[in-house]
Amino acid sequence: MRVALLQPDLFWEDIDKNLEMVETLLSVIDAASSLVVLPEMFSTGFTMNPERFEASDLQKVPDWLKIMSDKYGFAIAGSSIAKEGNNFYNRFYFTAPETEMKFYDKRHLFRMGEEQHHYSAGSKREIFPFNKWRIMPQVCYDLRFPVWSRNRDDYDLLIYVANWPAVRQDAWNSLLKARAIENQSFVIGVNRTGNAPGIAYKGGSVVFSPKGEVLSKESSQNSDILYADLSMDDLTSFREKFPAWKDRDDFTIHECSIKKRYIFAKIKALKIFAPELTCC
Repeated sequence: MRVALLQPDLFWEDIDKNLEMVETLLSVIDAASSLVVLPEMFSTGFTMNPERFEASDLQKVPDWLKIMSDKYGFAIAGSSIAKEGNNFYNRFYFTAPETEMKFYDKRHLFRMGEEQHHYSAGSKREIFPFNKWRIMPQVCYDLRFPVWSRNRDDYDLLIYVANWPAVRQDAWNSLLKARAIENQSFVIGVNRTGNAPGIAYKGGSVVFSPKGEVLSKESSQNSDILYADLSMDDLTSFREKFPAWKDRDDFTIHECSIKKRYIFAKIKALKIFAPELTCC
C-alpha cells in the first residue's frame, strides 16, 4: 500500500482557504497512492476557539473529505473540529471511496494548551478496516500515552495526526519510533509546517517500519508531500520471525474507569471535597 503524507502550512482559522489549499495538493498526489493522511485540525489549525465556527461550516469538512475521496479514488484521513449538541470534539475522520465515513475522537486533550476547556474527550478506542489493513487512529497528544495505543493483535498500522510544535520535535521522533517497535506495527506520523499564533511547526512527518526504520521519502515535486510503501507480507513475516507479541501483557481498559478518572480530575480541579469518590 502506498501512503502519502501531507504536511502543509495552514491558514489560521480559515476553513475555506485550507480546503482549497489541500485540494491543490491532493490533485498532484501519485495515482498509485491508496491512503492520504492530513495533519490534526487541517481545516483550521489547532485553535481553542471552536465556538466561533457555525455547525454548518464544521460539517463542510467531512462532506468535503468524502467528495475528495470519491473524486481521487484514495482513502483520506485527518482531524478537524466536530460539534455534537453543545460539545466540540477534535475528531479524526477516515473516509474511503464508496464507503461510510468513520471517526475517532481524540482521547487525550492537551492540557498545556487548555484543550480540555474547549473540547470534550473521546472515550472509545477505534480500529478502522481498510482493504487488508487494520488501522488505529490517534491524535497528537495521544502519542504520549502508550497504554491507549497498545497493540492487542488488532491493528497493523497506527496513525498519528498532529500539530506538534518544533520545540518538542525530538520527542515527536522518539515516541513515534517507540510506538512502531513496541507494537510491531507500521506507524505514520503527520505534522503540519509553518506558524500559528506564537507557535512554530516544522513538519517531520514520517513513516516507521515495525523495526523502527524510516520508510518515508519527500516528494521530488513538492516538499509538503511524502510517500512510503507498506507491505503486509513484510509485516507478517517480521511478526512470525520475531514473535515478541506473544509475550505481551494482557489488559483491558474499561470505559467506566476512563469516565471516573475524568470526573475525579474535574473535581480535583474545582477543589471540591468528596471523600466518597476515589480514582480507580
